[in-house]
Amino acid sequence: MSKRPLEGVRVIDSSYVFAGPYATGLLGDLGAEVIKVEGPTRPDFTRGGAFSGLLPENEPRDDPWNRMSAYNLVNRGKKSLVVDLTKPQGREVFIDLIKASDVIVENFTPRVMRGWGLDYPNMMKINPGIIMISNTGYGRGGPYSDYPAQATTQEATHGLAAVTGYAGGEPSKAGQSYVDFLAAWTIATAALLGLRYRRRFGRGLWADIGMYQLGCYNVSEFVLDQVANGARGERIGNRHRQYAPQGCYRCAGKDQWCAISVRDDEQWRALCGVIGQAALAADPRFATAAGRHTHHDAIDDIITQWTATVSKIEAMQRLQAAGVPAGAVLDGRDLHFDPQLQSRGLVEMVDYPPQRGMGPRRPLLGRPWKFSAAPLSIKGPAPAYGEHNREVLRGVLGYDETRCEALYGAGIIVDKPVKPRDFPMMSMDKRVEIGRLAYWDADYRARLGILE
Repeated sequence: MSKRPLEGVRVIDSSYVFAGPYATGLLGDLGAEVIKVEGPTRPDFTRGGAFSGLLPENEPRDDPWNRMSAYNLVNRGKKSLVVDLTKPQGREVFIDLIKASDVIVENFTPRVMRGWGLDYPNMMKINPGIIMISNTGYGRGGPYSDYPAQATTQEATHGLAAVTGYAGGEPSKAGQSYVDFLAAWTIATAALLGLRYRRRFGRGLWADIGMYQLGCYNVSEFVLDQVANGARGERIGNRHRQYAPQGCYRCAGKDQWCAISVRDDEQWRALCGVIGQAALAADPRFATAAGRHTHHDAIDDIITQWTATVSKIEAMQRLQAAGVPAGAVLDGRDLHFDPQLQSRGLVEMVDYPPQRGMGPRRPLLGRPWKFSAAPLSIKGPAPAYGEHNREVLRGVLGYDETRCEALYGAGIIVDKPVKPRDFPMMSMDKRVEIGRLAYWDADYRARLGILE
């Protein structure tokens, strides 16, 4: 295999939950050595609790914190160091790691790193070449800077929820931790730009990322419309302010849908032909975009009469063939077996060692991009908690065994959580009953090719 672009780069991942871990997981795919740093009493939230996903075969075994699906997805290919940064001895270890690294990603509130003497001015004294990336809710500076934040609530504070939802309805979230994805890609980009900056100018830099600003940037059209025109954004569901008709239409089967968007008169005539209502194209109510907006409810009823008789895939294919933008709404099962994603290799099979009890292999999402000169793949599974403590202490930092034992004896370095997080244990059928899952396939291992 060709050399990966970031081979030789060492990244400290001192972040939690999703944005930072996902970004550093992608950097690991690119070849970086990523060392995930967690605390003895503060394991990553994805190791248990609301953010954690599911367990393999829904079995916790004796180390559920190593088995959660969300954790294993975003932390693939990393090494694990568990060190107590609240203690001076732990911060000494961390400082030594900073000296030996190229990039650090952290998502503490600003007061934490500042209180430890590890904010950027002090970080430069430790390692002038370090690229520090801070991902916080509101960035450094300003009246909100010390507020803790998470993506699921920031959709409200940065305005996205105000324009997401159905007309006349309540504000809504756009998805699961939407801003985390924006932040993850921004972190990865900042790391790459920082490395380029250091190569050109011989010194590191600090990327101060505020997730609040990322969210505002992605509702910028509404901000500009308010500033320029005094127009207040409104919730319009699946409709469009210019195109009509546009919506998500129920198809044959349970909870099956197809999204359709008509941009001009030509596409409207094509849609009418596909649904067997060619005469509608000449109906004066629908002859213009303005008229179609006015009579949108009536058009939706007509379209649904047709989509309800065909599968979402057939609806999509027939409309696309006629030049009408349309897309079937794919769920998790569809995406696992989607021929386009399979041809692109987005879902990769990752092998696990037998002692992890994860089964021989698991499917994980790879990357949405490819390089012609550098084929990439996930380097390996996510690490067990503290799995690489000694490898990092001895191999990277050069500590002798006596010092390692002293750190273990003082509880500064551990390999099991002191306070494991709760684990959402319930049967798969119960998850469906209460709405946590839409459905599940009892034969999923055979379907995914992960039989032991």
